[in-house]
Amino acid sequence: MRAGGRALAATLALSLGCAARTLPGDLRPGPFRFPADIFAFANETVWEYGLDPATDLRSWRRREPRPPFSLRCGTMARAARQFYAGARFDPSPSPTDASTYERLVREVLRSDPRRPSGKRVVIPGYPDLQSFSAAHEALLKAALAGPWQSYLQRGNWRMIFPFTARHQRRLARRLLASLARGWPPIVHVLRYPELTINHLVLVFDAEETPAEIRFLTYDPNDAAHPVVLTFDRVADTFFYAPTPYFPGGPVKAYEVYDGLLY
Repeated sequence: MRAGGRALAATLALSLGCAARTLPGDLRPGPFRFPADIFAFANETVWEYGLDPATDLRSWRRREPRPPFSLRCGTMARAARQFYAGARFDPSPSPTDASTYERLVREVLRSDPRRPSGKRVVIPGYPDLQSFSAAHEALLKAALAGPWQSYLQRGNWRMIFPFTARHQRRLARRLLASLARGWPPIVHVLRYPELTINHLVLVFDAEETPAEIRFLTYDPNDAAHPVVLTFDRVADTFFYAPTPYFPGGPVKAYEVYDGLLY
C-alpha cells in the first residue's frame, strides 16, 4: 500500500477489529505481488467486443467456437488468494512429477477460501504462482472447477438489493483495512439489473488521494495488467476502469468469499 494510505489503513484495521481477516505472523507471505502471485493465463470471455471509433459505440458477438476456459472469474480470484495464503513456492529443488503437483494443487484448493490457512503447502521447483501456472497451465485449468462456482457463489444474492452511498463508503474503508491486515479482499463489481458487467476481482493494493482511493485489482480476464477500481470520496461511488469487455464507468461493489452470508 502506498505511503499516504498506510497510516489510515492501519487505524481502520484496528477500529474494525475482526471485520477483516488476518494472517498469523508466521504464515503471512508478505504483500501480494503482481504479476508473481497471479495465474499466467486468463479467463476467456465468451463474447468478442469491438469499439466504433467514429461513434464510440461498443458492439459484441459470441465467440465461435466457444472458448474452453471461460466464465471462471470468481474461481480464479478465489484460487489466487488460496495460493497466496496457503502455498509456499520453493524454487531450490528441481521440479517434480505431474501427479505430485496435482496432489499439492488439490490440497491448496481444498483450503477454506474465506479465511487464512493454518498451514502452507510447499510447491517445489518454482518461485511463484505465475511461473508455476505457466509451466502447468493444463493441470491448473483442469483443477479449477467449471463455471458453476462463479454462478453459484453464495454471495450472489446480494446483487439484487439496493447499494446505498453509506454501504459503498463502508466497503471502501473495509477494503483498506483488509489490505492493512495482509488479506487481499475479493470484490464483486456489477451493474445489476444491467448486464454490462458482472465480475469478480481480487484487490491487492491501494493508492489514496483526498478525492479518491484507487484500488489495484487482479482481474482474472487480464493476466498482463492490474485493473483499477476507483472509489470517489465525494460521490461515494466506485468506478471500474475501461477494459476490452467494459467501457468503464460507475459500478456497484461488495465483498464476497467472506463470512457466512458471502
